[in-house]
Amino acid sequence: MRSRTGGMWWGTTIEAPDPGGLAKFYAELLGWNIGHEEPGTTIVAASPQGPFFVFQQADGYQAPVWPPIEGKQRPMMHFDFQVGDLDSAAAEAIALGATLADFQPQENVRVLFDPAGHPFCLCFDEP
Repeated sequence: MRSRTGGMWWGTTIEAPDPGGLAKFYAELLGWNIGHEEPGTTIVAASPQGPFFVFQQADGYQAPVWPPIEGKQRPMMHFDFQVGDLDSAAAEAIALGATLADFQPQENVRVLFDPAGHPFCLCFDEP
């Protein structure tokens, strides 16, 4: 877009009942910083140039169901994070407020839920 200039943020927006709390969870999990906060919106940044995750207030929020169930809110997207050790990465995420999903589809992946119930994956790929 031609109207964009250096220093403008961009990113993926994630709806949540508590955007500030969820932003803090991901900032801690990823070692990123809170880049901007205002009522109803908090932005987490890897660096001043991004990438950015935008957490936005969602009234009436319903957490997605994993694995998907017909007629229920299904995940529309999820994050995948490559890790060096599945067990320690999962333990760290759980200590920050994530929960482990009952259904685990692959041996080298751990599906977890963030504090708002969004699923995300920790992925181990052997070198």
